[in-house]
Amino acid sequence: MSETSGIAPADHRRRRSLRRALLAALATMGLAVAAAATATLPASASAPSVPSGWSQVFLDDFNGTAGTGVNTSDWQYDTGTSYPGGAANWGTGEVETMTSSTTNVALDGSGDLKITPVRDSAGNWTSGRIETTRTDFQPPAGGKLRVEARIQMPNVTGNAALGYWPAFWMLGAPYRGNYQNWPSVGELDIMENVQGLNKVWATMHCGTNPGGPCNETTGLGNSTACPNTTCQSGFHTYTMEWDRSVSPEAIRFYVDGVNYQTVTASQVDATTWANATNHGFFVILNVAMGGGFPAAFGGGPTSATESGHPMVVDYVQVLQASGSGTTTPPTGNRDAYSAIQAESYDSQSGVTAETTTDTGGGQDIGYVANGDWALYKGVNFGSTAATQFYARVASGAASGVSGQVQVRLDSPSNSPIGSFSVANTGGWQTWTTVPANISSVTGTHDVYLTFSSGQSADFVNVNWFDFGH
Repeated sequence: MSETSGIAPADHRRRRSLRRALLAALATMGLAVAAAATATLPASASAPSVPSGWSQVFLDDFNGTAGTGVNTSDWQYDTGTSYPGGAANWGTGEVETMTSSTTNVALDGSGDLKITPVRDSAGNWTSGRIETTRTDFQPPAGGKLRVEARIQMPNVTGNAALGYWPAFWMLGAPYRGNYQNWPSVGELDIMENVQGLNKVWATMHCGTNPGGPCNETTGLGNSTACPNTTCQSGFHTYTMEWDRSVSPEAIRFYVDGVNYQTVTASQVDATTWANATNHGFFVILNVAMGGGFPAAFGGGPTSATESGHPMVVDYVQVLQASGSGTTTPPTGNRDAYSAIQAESYDSQSGVTAETTTDTGGGQDIGYVANGDWALYKGVNFGSTAATQFYARVASGAASGVSGQVQVRLDSPSNSPIGSFSVANTGGWQTWTTVPANISSVTGTHDVYLTFSSGQSADFVNVNWFDFGH
């Protein structure tokens, strides 16, 4: 499933007490691509095992009384035809109204969740869409994340399936509450299907829309037929594995353990990748009716489309593996010579992430004033000394208001190894890249950006920074 986005100018009243994020207007639709295949276990199979080396960070195997809804401590319902203030028809042109009714979203009493599209006597469709309350699913530094579900797609084919669009997918956490920053914040489509075809798609969406480095609205995707049994007649396990233990970082998609699509960080520029991945994600399950993806395969729903065929979900599981054998991120995960997104801080004081209009989209850190700081752990400078620091900054500060952006290593109380001054650049989203000399640095360090000014007013936004020789 693909969302839409657009960016509007920043709020020029930089009142720290308001912490106002950028407003935005939504742009065009994105079509998604996902993947699937088969498994032969019964629908009521027990909860999945946890492979050696992995830890389970989330599981719902949908055990419960038949006809009841999902556990709302784990899931929240999306209802209506859009997010609040978001694009109409969920940004994809689909025609159903999502509800929290057990007619559309319910446990079956046998360990499964059923999401069922239903057409009423007037021809109107309702269906279900749920997403995890958690938005923090991401690999640890140097480790891996595995997100998987065992699903039977709606068991309907041919003309009776026209318009059906089941999906199991993820969106970047910055999307929640914003609903205007797609595709820059990242979308990972683990399983999508349309029209009852024996075919599944897996896709990563990122960058800008339309076009851009991720070929939007199509995204970076692939498809395959479901093996052994069709997508509709059998259960299959759909998996996304996000691997930060390799270089370049990779996101792999599987059906029943077979890898058929991989996207790596080397396929796009560093800023696009960082904007799409340097944050958590949340998981979504839904069945849409109609919209752009079905339209590409003949359209629908039509009068021939049959109501009432559910997507059946046996379980959703999220696993994590640490590259260091513990949950502590290993050092050296960040490359000093690739763009480090400012909003990807490990800790901070006084700054706020907000949507940016800068090239590549995503977020910056804003509302930055005297005494604020942000920490970026494990920056690897290598054995050849870095002597330059570059930062992408913007400022709409009033006349006479300026300050310093400083780089410190390993402690915010250590002396800066370099700094530069910044004043008004023409606006809070008028960006410029500023270079500065720094003392020679090698090895791996925690990097602190600290901010110093002679007054309390906000004086700078930072989008990204990196280092050079």
